[in-house]
Amino acid sequence: MKKVQKLIIPVAGLGTRFLPVTKALPKEMLPILDKPIVQYIVEEAVASGIKDIILVTGQNKRAIEDHFDYQPELEQWLKKTKKQKRLKQIRDIAKLANFIYIRQKGPYGNGTPILNAKHLISDEPFAVAWGDDVFVSKKPRIKQLIEAFDKYQSPILTGVKTDVAGTTKYGMIEGEEVEKGIVEVSRIKEKPGPKNTKSRIGSIGGYILTPDIFPELVKTPLRDNELWLTDAIARLMKKRKVFAKQVDAEYYDLGSKFGLLKANINFGLRDKEIRSPLKSFLKKNC
Repeated sequence: MKKVQKLIIPVAGLGTRFLPVTKALPKEMLPILDKPIVQYIVEEAVASGIKDIILVTGQNKRAIEDHFDYQPELEQWLKKTKKQKRLKQIRDIAKLANFIYIRQKGPYGNGTPILNAKHLISDEPFAVAWGDDVFVSKKPRIKQLIEAFDKYQSPILTGVKTDVAGTTKYGMIEGEEVEKGIVEVSRIKEKPGPKNTKSRIGSIGGYILTPDIFPELVKTPLRDNELWLTDAIARLMKKRKVFAKQVDAEYYDLGSKFGLLKANINFGLRDKEIRSPLKSFLKKNC
């Protein structure tokens, strides 16, 4: 089996939870401190050995393309003003990976952007990460998934330990633990609630998938006029084993205002420049 070297990031969503700011600015470009969300995801992928980043975009997403490109005018100004550290910082962004942009076409749902990228994947395994999930860990979350894939040679889901409240927010992974932190998945229950599942492992944050997911996506019926990747994975599970890796990582759900604010506070408390004044501010006002 070939190595995982490509990542698909769907970024075509409208970001309605963050209106009005997302009327013109992609939600993936909202900042955690001084970097946009999508850059954290790209950096994690690159640290995991990913070479190609495939961003499936839509209208009003040009800012994402511009962010990962060179900006000669800005670079000239930074060079002229001798801001060498800043100059290197923005040049390095464009060098992170090989960026590929395609437009999302087809029905709504998170399965459509994956299917749109089929022609770029060929017969390789590939990673998927969502544009509003950030993981913080010593070993990158995507690398943890890739290592599980290399061992089991089967699709790998991200598993995150959750609580009772999580059973009403996430799909819950059920199955048999084959080794510590690895579950052979029997099914995923969508937001079942605590009375309908014993599992406390949520399916959150991305996958390592194999090319045989594409025929299943083509055959998967629409649900409420949307194509769901999880439905295609459920179909695939009838034909081959699928595993979940419970990742050792701190998870930030940035699809809500509270999640984004929480991330900014926690990242700020780790930042040498603003940690002290932020602590003082929080102590005074909380």
